Amino acid sequence: MFWLQLAVLLALILIGAQLKGIGLGIMGALGTLIYVYLFNLEAGAPPIEVMLIILCVVTAAASLQVSGGMDYMVSLAERIIRKNPKSITFIGPFVVFFFTFLAGTAHISYSLLPIISEVAAKTRVRPERPMSISVIAAAFGITASPITAATVAMMSELALIPGNVFGLVDILKVTIPASIIGITAGAIIANFLGKDLDKDPVFLEKMKDPAFKAALEGTAKTGNQVYSAKAKLSVVIFLLGVASIVLFGLMPEWRKIGMIESIELIMLSVVLFNVYLGGAKATEIAKSSIFRAGTEAVVSIFGVVWMSNTFIAANEAFLTSSLQGIVAQHTWVFSIALFFMSSLLFSQAATVKAIMPLGIKLGLLPAHLIAMYPAVNGNFFIPSYPTAIAAVNFDKTGTTRVGKYLLNHSFMLPGLVTTVVAILTGFLVSAVAL
Repeated sequence: MFWLQLAVLLALILIGAQLKGIGLGIMGALGTLIYVYLFNLEAGAPPIEVMLIILCVVTAAASLQVSGGMDYMVSLAERIIRKNPKSITFIGPFVVFFFTFLAGTAHISYSLLPIISEVAAKTRVRPERPMSISVIAAAFGITASPITAATVAMMSELALIPGNVFGLVDILKVTIPASIIGITAGAIIANFLGKDLDKDPVFLEKMKDPAFKAALEGTAKTGNQVYSAKAKLSVVIFLLGVASIVLFGLMPEWRKIGMIESIELIMLSVVLFNVYLGGAKATEIAKSSIFRAGTEAVVSIFGVVWMSNTFIAANEAFLTSSLQGIVAQHTWVFSIALFFMSSLLFSQAATVKAIMPLGIKLGLLPAHLIAMYPAVNGNFFIPSYPTAIAAVNFDKTGTTRVGKYLLNHSFMLPGLVTTVVAILTGFLVSAVAL
């Protein structure tokens, strides 16, 4: 019966991923109904905590977007990227990582990827190189950030372990250096992808087309756009909110409520200040693209995690007995399970909520779970995640691509290298810092 239930889980996840939008959510709801009414399983717990965090953080990011602060942040990133065009394969991904880290959402990368592609093409750096690793960097910015639903989910799962002393700051101690080192390794590998642009026969053939050449050369942005004082203030307000979250993590004695509730209140306070001081219109926040994308994520995570929790709770004994022996001897094997599920769920937070409880049941040490946390960034493996699709579309040269056999795509090698190096670094850092 376990294998039939697993087949239902995987089939519905794959169908939901193909539907895109809220597809994973509605397929997850269907899966929960099938488990409860056809397999007579007890319904698992819905991920209410993660959903609330996503809503609060996304609303704060949306208020930043409506106030003009997001555009101002992107303009700052653009200056950095254009200042060092020859080093775009290394500078591009770290700019994306840093801004994702600050904003708490990978959606900011949609504004940066076209700039990276344009700068790369004009300096005749193969765009596939910086574009591929920048997509990976956006994902790792999620697991290194203190305000994302994934990190909060990780923190809440650790809190369930008896005697656990690790919190938000301990997670960041590991994930930030692990991500930086992992992305560096990934960028080095990406720097050797494909032929140099001026030696690529496909690109050279395209350049014979005057229309293509004109579109590629284009007119670069001047970067002289003037941003209002309120737009700049909204950025300051948002960053103060992020800093406050880290501070409360460092000083738990200052809190009168839990860390998760603190993050929710701080992010909603950011919205309040952005409305009254940053020029964000409350009526426009819910209409913003970031808010709409965030609500899609809430629905998707709600359904798919509920289904996964139902499946895992019902088969906990079987999974534990099957994996306990090998995981006891080779702890790192659990990271493969995290990576595999994240490649199907397309959500770091959903993967944490669905799979980390199993790691706890297997008796893995909290420090080891933190070290393996970056493994939830496997959403690049199947190249249908929005940031990967956007990167393919933004690259006018066509070098960033999905291969003929689906898995031989531009993001595979940089992504695998970044993930493996980040996990290895995570184990090393956790052994020293935790």
